[in-house]
Amino acid sequence: MNIQHLEAFEKKIGYTFANKDILLLALTHSSFANETKKGNHENNERLEFLGDAVLDMVVSEHMYRIFPQMPEGELTKLRAGVVCEGSLAKLARQMDFGQYLLLGKGEESTGGRNRDSILADAFEAVIGAVCIDGGIEAAVKYVLNFMKEEIQQTKNSFRNMDCKTRLQEVIQKDSKYPVKYVIVGETGPDHSKLFVAEVHHIGKILGKGSGKSKKEAEQSAAQDALKKMGNNI
Repeated sequence: MNIQHLEAFEKKIGYTFANKDILLLALTHSSFANETKKGNHENNERLEFLGDAVLDMVVSEHMYRIFPQMPEGELTKLRAGVVCEGSLAKLARQMDFGQYLLLGKGEESTGGRNRDSILADAFEAVIGAVCIDGGIEAAVKYVLNFMKEEIQQTKNSFRNMDCKTRLQEVIQKDSKYPVKYVIVGETGPDHSKLFVAEVHHIGKILGKGSGKSKKEAEQSAAQDALKKMGNNI
């Protein structure tokens, strides 16, 4: 990989390395190091170890500050959703990590450039590299550049997922009958529909909501029902 490729990657991630060698190491998978007979430590695994710790610390501290009322159990659940392999791989794909990785021929031939585990590991390795190159303050700034939005999106999706479950739990305290969701309307063209849903229980409408998908509308209806029942999430 030449200097032009490294500089192109730096533009993608929004950070310029003083030491290009540490960036190159962060992008070097063990399969490439093994095939080229490099030393045991000439791959990104140690940087991944460091980046994993830095990522956990930065995300935890940020969530602690911006969600002062969130209990420890929910903070733990949210952090797990934010720093999971799938989430990190998604972010890596958004910045085209795959095309810059140094992989062995075996990994290359079996789709390694798009494998979640390899992308997530490289993502953490780059965080570790930023920490080594620019210090912890640079690493914190780098992580928060993309994690602030990811944290909020994950929190929102958790909240939506919890609405239907929470409503069912509330209902089951006093009733053996489940709730039922009904799509009662839809508007707009096929590429931009808006669905309206109601949540029913024993013939009574508990809540109503809308969304860009039927699932989203149902979650909105469940949230509306919880609000009316005084059980906000």
